[in-house]
Amino acid sequence: MKRKILSLFTSILFLSVVQGQDLYLPLNRDYNFELQKAVYSSAYRFHTSIQPWQRNELEQAFNYDSIAQLNRLRKKIPKKWKQKAWDKFLNDNVVALHRPDFDVVLNPLMNFSMGRETNEEKSTWVNTRGFEVKGRIGRGFTFYSSFYENQAVFANYLDTYIRSVRVVPGQGKVRGFKGGGFDFASATGYIAFHAEKYFSIQLGHGKNFLGDGYRSLLLSDNAFNNLFLKATLNFWNIKYTVLYNQYIDINENIPDVGYARKYSTVHYLSWAISKRVNLSFFDVIVWQTTDSLGNYRGFDLQYLNPVIFLRPVEFSTGSPDNALLGLNLSVIVGRHNVFYGQLILDEFKLEEVTAGNGWWGNKQGFQLGFKTYDPFRLKGLYFQTEYNWVRPYTYSQSLPLKNYGHYNQPLAHPMGANFWEWVSIVNYNIKRFYFRYEFQYALYGLDYDGKNFGKNIYKPYTTRENEYGNYVGQGLETTVLYNDISVSYLINPAYNFNIALGYTNRSSANDKETVNTSYIYIALRTSLRNFYYDF
Repeated sequence: MKRKILSLFTSILFLSVVQGQDLYLPLNRDYNFELQKAVYSSAYRFHTSIQPWQRNELEQAFNYDSIAQLNRLRKKIPKKWKQKAWDKFLNDNVVALHRPDFDVVLNPLMNFSMGRETNEEKSTWVNTRGFEVKGRIGRGFTFYSSFYENQAVFANYLDTYIRSVRVVPGQGKVRGFKGGGFDFASATGYIAFHAEKYFSIQLGHGKNFLGDGYRSLLLSDNAFNNLFLKATLNFWNIKYTVLYNQYIDINENIPDVGYARKYSTVHYLSWAISKRVNLSFFDVIVWQTTDSLGNYRGFDLQYLNPVIFLRPVEFSTGSPDNALLGLNLSVIVGRHNVFYGQLILDEFKLEEVTAGNGWWGNKQGFQLGFKTYDPFRLKGLYFQTEYNWVRPYTYSQSLPLKNYGHYNQPLAHPMGANFWEWVSIVNYNIKRFYFRYEFQYALYGLDYDGKNFGKNIYKPYTTRENEYGNYVGQGLETTVLYNDISVSYLINPAYNFNIALGYTNRSSANDKETVNTSYIYIALRTSLRNFYYDF
């Protein structure tokens, strides 16, 4: 009897260690609506805007495993090997090794996609192979690594964009492949340590996201992976995050050094005022690795302080570095209805703002959004609508090495600046079937005739066209209408293995040209990342 009790106690302890892993969840939002609904609840205080979410924190708020098991296909098969094969293919990780002092999980990653662009009679395809390995050592140490090798031919509007910036959106630098295709690769990884419920630290190469919306005007997962060190402190109703980043400018290649580097320090304080209201404060400083005389500067130790607002430091040292401030607010109404918004301030002079004369230095933006889970008591339905507005020259700087960008892409919204956008998303899932529809209408001002009208954050604002009279949409006014509809079946929820069929239609128009793109695609894939092709 004593042995049985001891065995039961050991099993419970083992399961608590295994299930209490401190791994970070994937940033992909397409297959975790039940989890999102649980997070955006008035039953407890949760700091929703700091993403990716950490499993340990989710388990402190609710039973994570009960939600994770909702999609499990349960079937009793008499033969043990058939039962194991069933679970491995449809429910569980491909390789999983669990021991009292460590866990290791290994899964394949893929995207085998074929499509047809109907307007141009062009075949598109993606061939992605990769893997992920993750696990735990001891009680507080976790690790993760993934790798993707890709070859692809994209629809024409994406092909044009990729050739102009030399980067596949969020996925890495390209080289040519068989004439019209691209070859690119990416790797992600981190090590993390979590000390009880108060403190965690993470060193990695990947992405972070700050906000409650589909987009973020503060920090998004739009750009390529970057090196970062993140420290998080949880106490009372506060979650305080400090994020040290290294970014790369692929436009400047230094002999014997490589691509030019720059750094940023982010402070983000999330305050759960109540179970329904969360207010967050954001500030960031971006600086280049060399000074104005060409001397190597490296990481500025003045920005290492984790508990101080950065703008006064930057001002007091006479620094020309790039400083931004921001706010994030979310309010839960009813059961699972969320109103949210953001404000970003790159420059702010009250007298210029109130004058209303379009001074170029009024570099601000805002976001307003609403999302709801299970509206009209229809379980599995999700709706989100969001408006984003950013003035010209926001996020840009006098030198590209100090702008708010990385790997030739903006670190916030994929459209950069000088735009407004309305995007709405409807999702519905029943069991393992997922239906998704996205509608987007956007307006932005493109540069033309060598003039800088403020959309491209990689152009220095010193080349601006006007001192006053600037407005959103100035330049070559362009409208974008984007529709995407897809249906997918989640084959294995352990690593979001799914098969999908979709149709995308995009139209952009201005006084010089109209570009229409329509394509249909089918894909067998693992969805652990967000891709932003809607710009």
